[in-house]
Amino acid sequence: MIEGLDHLVVAVKDLAAAARSYTEAGFAVVTGGRHPESTHNALISFADGSYIELLAFYEPSPKHRWWGALERGGGLIDFCLASSDLASDSAAFRRAGVTITDPEPGARARPDGVQLRWQLAKPEGAFRGVAPFLIHDETPRSERVPRPAAHVNRVSGVGTVTVAVADARAATLWYESAVGRKGQAVRRDLLYAGGDLPPDSGDPDHVELVEIRAEDREEFDALEQRVSRVERLVENTGVEREPAQFAVDVKGRIECHVCLIP
Repeated sequence: MIEGLDHLVVAVKDLAAAARSYTEAGFAVVTGGRHPESTHNALISFADGSYIELLAFYEPSPKHRWWGALERGGGLIDFCLASSDLASDSAAFRRAGVTITDPEPGARARPDGVQLRWQLAKPEGAFRGVAPFLIHDETPRSERVPRPAAHVNRVSGVGTVTVAVADARAATLWYESAVGRKGQAVRRDLLYAGGDLPPDSGDPDHVELVEIRAEDREEFDALEQRVSRVERLVENTGVEREPAQFAVDVKGRIECHVCLIP
C-alpha cells in the first residue's frame, strides 16, 4: 500500500555549499551520510513526515541513475513514495504500464556509524522522474529520517509536488490504474498548465501531473521572470541551474513545481 510522500531528491554539485545555502534560507539541515553507490546526502525533515534529500556525488559515477540529471544542471530531480508492501505496489505500477524495477536493496551509513537498509523500486526509461520511485524500510524509518526540526522559515511540510509531463492525461491513466482510484482535473495558471491530480494523494501532500499548454510555452520558459508572487527560498544550491520553484502555502508547507518533461 502506498503510504504517502516520503521525500524529494535535490541533486547538487557541492553538498557542503548546498547545505550552507539551505541553512541560510531558513532550513535546519542534518548530515545524512554515504550511500555505497557514490553519493552522499544531507536531509531537511518536516513535521508532516516528509523530507528533502540534498544529494551529491563523492566520486564520478556516470552509470548512476541521477548522474545525467546532475550533469544537466541538477536541482529537484525526483520524488519518492513510501510503500508498506513494495512487491505488491511495484507490481501494480508495472501492470499499469510503468517500466519499474523489482525491489532491490539500498543502504546508507550515517556519520555515527549506524547502517541503514531499505528496498527500492525505481522507474526506468521515460517514466524516470515522472513516476515516483518507491521505498520500504528494513531498518526503522525513524533511523533513516531525522526528527522534524523547527525551521527558521517556518516550513512544516510539502503541500504539492507538480510534475510537468508531455501528456498529463496519459500519465494520469497509468497512475489511476496503479493505485486503483480516479484522480481529478486541475489547472495551474501560475505554471501555464493543466492536467490531473492523481488519486490517493490528498492532504497534507499530493502530486499533480500537468502538461504545459503549447500556446504558453514562451511564458512558461520565462516563469521566474514573470511570476513575482512565487517566493524563492533557495537562490544558490551549488548547481548551474535550478529547475524547481519552491513556494510556501498558507499552512506553511512547500509547493514544489518540478520541470521534468520526458
